[in-house]
Amino acid sequence: MRYRILGPLSVTVDGRDVAITAGRDRIVLVMLLLHAGRVLGIGTLADAVWGAGPPTTARGQLQTCVSRLRRSLPVDAIRSDPAGYSLDPGAGELDATEFTRLVAEARESQDPALYRRALDLWRGDAAAGVDAHGVRLAAAVLDQQHVAALEAWAELEIAAGRERELVGELSAAVDRFPLREGLSGRLMQALHRSGRPADALAEYRRLRTALRDELGLDPGRELQDLHAAMLTGTITAAPPRPAPPSRVRCLPRTVQDFTGRVEVMRRLAAAVDEADTGSSRVVVIDGMAGSGKTTLALHAAALLGDRYPDAHLFVDLHGHDAEQPLEPAAALLVLLGQLGVEAERIPPGLVERVGLWRTELARRRALVLFDNAASSAQLADLLPATPGSLAVVTGRRRLLGLDGVHPESLSVLNADEGLTLLARMAGARVWAEPEAAAEVVRRCGGLPLALRLAGARLAHRPGWRVADLVRRLGESVLPELAAEQRSVASAFAVSYRQLPEPTSDVFRLLGLIPGSDFDLLAVAALTDRSLDEVRDALDDLVDVHLIDEPESGVYRFHDLLREYAAALAAEMAPEARTEALGRLFDFQLHAAVAANLEAYRGAVIRDVGLGAPARPDLLAAVTDPFARLERERAAMAAYVDAAAAVPELSRYAWQLPRAAWRHLFNRVYIDDVQDLHERALRVLERDGDLAATATMLNYLASAHYRRGAMDEAVRLQEQCIAIRRKVGTPEDISRAMINLGVIYHEMGQWARSNELAFEVRRLSVARHGRDEFNTLAHNFQRLGKYREALRYHRLRLIGQLDVGDPTRLGDTLMNIAVVKYRLGAIGLAAAQRQVRVALAVTRRAGLPHWEANVRNQLALLLAAGGQLEQAIDEHRQAVLMAEQLHSREQISRLCHGFGTTLLRAGNVLAARAMFERALAQAERARLRWQIALAQAGLGECLIAEDPDEARRLLTRARATLADLDSPNRHDVDRTLALLGGTDHLRSSAVGETMEQ
Repeated sequence: MRYRILGPLSVTVDGRDVAITAGRDRIVLVMLLLHAGRVLGIGTLADAVWGAGPPTTARGQLQTCVSRLRRSLPVDAIRSDPAGYSLDPGAGELDATEFTRLVAEARESQDPALYRRALDLWRGDAAAGVDAHGVRLAAAVLDQQHVAALEAWAELEIAAGRERELVGELSAAVDRFPLREGLSGRLMQALHRSGRPADALAEYRRLRTALRDELGLDPGRELQDLHAAMLTGTITAAPPRPAPPSRVRCLPRTVQDFTGRVEVMRRLAAAVDEADTGSSRVVVIDGMAGSGKTTLALHAAALLGDRYPDAHLFVDLHGHDAEQPLEPAAALLVLLGQLGVEAERIPPGLVERVGLWRTELARRRALVLFDNAASSAQLADLLPATPGSLAVVTGRRRLLGLDGVHPESLSVLNADEGLTLLARMAGARVWAEPEAAAEVVRRCGGLPLALRLAGARLAHRPGWRVADLVRRLGESVLPELAAEQRSVASAFAVSYRQLPEPTSDVFRLLGLIPGSDFDLLAVAALTDRSLDEVRDALDDLVDVHLIDEPESGVYRFHDLLREYAAALAAEMAPEARTEALGRLFDFQLHAAVAANLEAYRGAVIRDVGLGAPARPDLLAAVTDPFARLERERAAMAAYVDAAAAVPELSRYAWQLPRAAWRHLFNRVYIDDVQDLHERALRVLERDGDLAATATMLNYLASAHYRRGAMDEAVRLQEQCIAIRRKVGTPEDISRAMINLGVIYHEMGQWARSNELAFEVRRLSVARHGRDEFNTLAHNFQRLGKYREALRYHRLRLIGQLDVGDPTRLGDTLMNIAVVKYRLGAIGLAAAQRQVRVALAVTRRAGLPHWEANVRNQLALLLAAGGQLEQAIDEHRQAVLMAEQLHSREQISRLCHGFGTTLLRAGNVLAARAMFERALAQAERARLRWQIALAQAGLGECLIAEDPDEARRLLTRARATLADLDSPNRHDVDRTLALLGGTDHLRSSAVGETMEQ
């Protein structure tokens, strides 16, 4: 078997060429060969094949590619893995592996013949002809290694006096890499020593012009000196170079199971390649404790070390150890000793040591790893100052004081990388239990140190299954992530102990915050500090990677750091914890109340018994309460649970859901509404607060109503009303009765809904927006009593103008237009115009549930005017919105409307599919009126194909509509009357849906 990628892809089996012709197959195979021996995830392969937008079928298509490749390659050449695929060629089977091996041997022995053998393996650019972005990125690394080997070989050949044979090959290489100074320098030497000084000077001019035009740079000092020597005639042979010092290798042993970080390594390599050749190169790797900074730095040193052959040095600066950080003078003593400088030559003073250090480095191409740096000041005198050296710095703190460096902040490993690392440590057990293994990675938060400790526990306990480790981790992970003196908690503790006191206090209190994200205002409330003090403390914590700042002013813990901070907070006095949480809950409640429109805010304040805010300055600093509540939504359940756990603060467990209800309901976060109110009810069952229980029942019913679970919504609302009659005010009772009336409306019980609305009117309770008008208007509209409906819609509009709720205002404007059109008071064009106004009002609110309703009505009016293409487009958008919101009632209604228009357009098959979807949703929600409409629509679709089934469906629909006293029964009557003919009705459903 022979694979060749040092040039065009070539595969031979037993000397016979194997043709890999399919473009995607070639990309997959080349990617596996470029990363030979490593598992490539599906995401990485998909990115290589399709770029940033892979299709939803990417996984299946990649499986097909691999299947085709397996038919061409030896059995088991490509191995499947839960994380992806790998290809591990044997010894001598892959030319790229052979090239790497020969270059390593040549560099060690300084044997030009070995370099020549390595270079002869090349037949062109790596993976030539495979132009996928991911392939070219990986192949570029091989191309750079190729040119580096060519430079090293040429240097040895020139030193041996064999320069004449080099000119042709070096000229071709310079054409490929026109900005590579090392190549140009060796070509200049070869030309000059071959008796062609003019050509050598011309090459220098070409390079200088190219560098200035492309990069705005001049050639480096070494090339400038060579050029000057040629001009002055002081060079007749290769330029004199000091004898290289003995090679120094002082880097610690690195791990053999390094995993992931592919993109980081590519950026580091690119930064080293692109650095100004007139200065030393410095890369800085920072990250939280346990993120693998040193491991990455050592891995980078191993990959880049060949470029710095004279010395590989290492010093631990103890920036985050229990002892004091290493002084620069002490660090220089270590580094100079590694270079072999005798102790008696090392001066006692810092300035003199710095001078000696820089003198020694000037003679070398050195790589220096400064591990565990404490600050920029600690590094100021240590970093190389001359070209030709590379400094790699690691630290937990962002070193913002260093100029001209390439920074890399390490994140945690992603899920695939975490699984791979765990498997490399613990073996095949990991792949045998993928769900348990994924849970371990999740519990470890993708933190490399945590995963290594978890993997070590498995590796040393061969009798354990991965599920056993998951059980051991339990809910508290940190105590289990320890081995001998090494633990995740101790790594965090070092960072924590080095914080100044105000910042450490803030970090400890952050352990009390429920949820994952928090903002500046919440922390100020929790800590009872000024915004400026809190901002400074949070900036410090971000700089040392104890928290992240994913967006400006919003902060986040890593899961394990949150557990560590919570453990610190648990050591506080109970009274102090309760006071801090009370301040936080008070602010969050006031902020949530502020996210209600002013017209609704009074009812919320009355429901929760809201007093004055403890920190009015923080409330005033909330610039957009709606956006803030949207961001805080994900943490709301955690806040409810945290309040429930503290008896003195348990009232917040129901007050917060009440304050957030309108925001959640209008944006159709129905899962959140149900979950939060059910949690709150469990707390109230314990505490026995009847009034609060009624409030939670009322809003929990709204979640079941929106889902289409009408029977459950009625049950909850009736429980609420029963409690309200005991302990509530007339306004409380009327609000619950109106909500019950809305539920009856959707159930088709319009007369019963009207009774409740009129009873509310008799209570004479002043209510914003007069919701009973809305209920009466829609009931009369469904009953075909359009004049009464128009009257109540107009009364509702007057109330809504005071409220200023754009969703209800848009809904009312839409219904007025539709009813006026049904009455003949306005024409079709005017109705369309007015509904477009309603759509504009609704769209500005940014609430897709209401926007979908208005789009549906506009579509029906467009269809009535024969504008079918526009109507279908509006229907399609409306249905898509409804499907994303998972409201059965709305999906059924909007699918019915879409089916009506499709039927009008003559697309019977598509209409039938829409009516079937409408029927399925209505049946699940037990909505009799919408079931009947869907049956009628299906009946119309089946008239030509199956008249008997059409008659059955239409008859059933007609009976239901008659029972509901719905005027839509007359449309069905007309359709049934025409059933025996060929000119059947195609527009009856328009009126049905246009009334909503």
